[in-house]
Amino acid sequence: MIHTTRHNDEITVIRPGVERLTAVNAREFKDEVSTLIEQGAYQLVIDFKDVSFLDSSGLGVLVGILKKVGSRGELTVCSLGASIEQMFRISRMDRVFTSYPNAEIAVQSMSERL
Repeated sequence: MIHTTRHNDEITVIRPGVERLTAVNAREFKDEVSTLIEQGAYQLVIDFKDVSFLDSSGLGVLVGILKKVGSRGELTVCSLGASIEQMFRISRMDRVFTSYPNAEIAVQSMSERL
């Protein structure tokens, strides 16, 4: 399901690999990202470039992933489309997650903090 790219051997960019991150596939997404975290990937960028819809289950999974990363690393999001950005604002998740316009800027910003 997910597509990943490693940067600097420390930062992993994750693309969900689905157009809609909903209750139908959120659990599988969480399981795959959890596996990456268990393998030592703690600096994560989730790239929503190809995702057009995110429901409350998808948001819940992001919060779960954030908790799993904990203080060992960082989780940011990028490339939020208008509807996903609105969902983040309505749920106030825009105050929880740092968002960037695209993966390149997110990786650069994260690299500067390592």
